[in-house]
Amino acid sequence: MRFIDLHCDTLLLSFKQHLEDIYDIPNAMLDVKRANQSGDVAQVFAIFMPPLERDEAFNDGEYLEHCFRVFNTTIARHPDAIVPADSGKLEAGKLNAFLSFEDGRPIDGKLENLEQYYQKGIRLITLTWNGENCFGFPQSANPEYMARGLKPFGKDALRRMNELGIIVDVSHLSDGGFSDVAALSTKPFVASHSNCRALSPHRRNLTDDMIRVLAEAGGVAGLNFCPAFLNEDIECDHSTAALISAHAQHLIKVGGAECVALGSDFDGISGKLEIDRVETIPRLFEQFHHDGLSDDVIEKIAWKNAQRVLKDVL
Repeated sequence: MRFIDLHCDTLLLSFKQHLEDIYDIPNAMLDVKRANQSGDVAQVFAIFMPPLERDEAFNDGEYLEHCFRVFNTTIARHPDAIVPADSGKLEAGKLNAFLSFEDGRPIDGKLENLEQYYQKGIRLITLTWNGENCFGFPQSANPEYMARGLKPFGKDALRRMNELGIIVDVSHLSDGGFSDVAALSTKPFVASHSNCRALSPHRRNLTDDMIRVLAEAGGVAGLNFCPAFLNEDIECDHSTAALISAHAQHLIKVGGAECVALGSDFDGISGKLEIDRVETIPRLFEQFHHDGLSDDVIEKIAWKNAQRVLKDVL
C-alpha cells in the first residue's frame, strides 16, 4: 500500500555522516531507494535545527547550506526516483519530496525570511522545537510556560504562512501556542509527529480537546513511532505496531478517521522498535487490519488524509 510520511530526520543523519546524497544509506531508517521500494509516495524531509547549546562550533548557515544542497543533489542525481514537490498533486512512480523546518529558528523574526525559504522549497514549519524562538514557546513541564501562546511575530508569521502556502505544524508547540494556531489559522494545520496524551502522558502528545480542534480544522496528526510518545510509561523504550495502532484508534474515536496520518520520525528516534525502517511500514498496515480497521480507513491513514491537507494548504 502506498503511504505519505509527514516527518523524518534523514537530512540530519546526512549531516552527521558527512553524506552528499540520501538515495542509498544502508544504516539509515529511511533513504530514497528503500522508500520508493516500500510504497512511500510522498515524504516530508525535516531540516531539524539542533540546539545551539549542544555544540558551540555549530553554525546554522553551514548546516542549512548542507541540508539544502544534499536535498537538491539527491534530486539531481536520481530524477527517476525522486521529484521535488510543492503541492498536493503527486507524481506517480517517484518519491515526492517535501522540505520542512523542525524549529522555525531560521526565520529569525523576519517575514522576508519566510518568503526566501518558501522559494527554496520549505512547505511545512514545525513552529518550535524544545526551546523558545521567534514564533513562541515549546511544550514544557512548567504549567506557566506551557500556557504561553504565540508571540506577536508568531501570529504575523502564521498569517503569512497561510497566504504563501506553508503548512503550520504544532508538534513541539506549547498548549497555549496550539490554542493560538487554532484560533488564527485560516487553513488546516497539522501535528506532523504527535500522538495521544490520553494513552501516553508525554507533554509532546495531543489532549483529546486538541485532537477535536485539529480535526474540526481539517488537520491531521501524524502517528509518531517513538516509544516515549506511545507508552503509558514514557520511559519505556519499546515501540510496537500494536501501540501505534492503539493511538490511531484513539485518534479515530476522538477526532474521526479523517484526522489520522503518519509521522514516523525515522532517523530521529531510537529504542526497541518493531517498525524500525521504512520497509517495515507494511507491518503497521497489517496491524491495522488485525485490529479491525477497514481498508478505506487504512487508506485514509496511509495517504489520503495527508494528501488532502497538502492540496488544501499548498
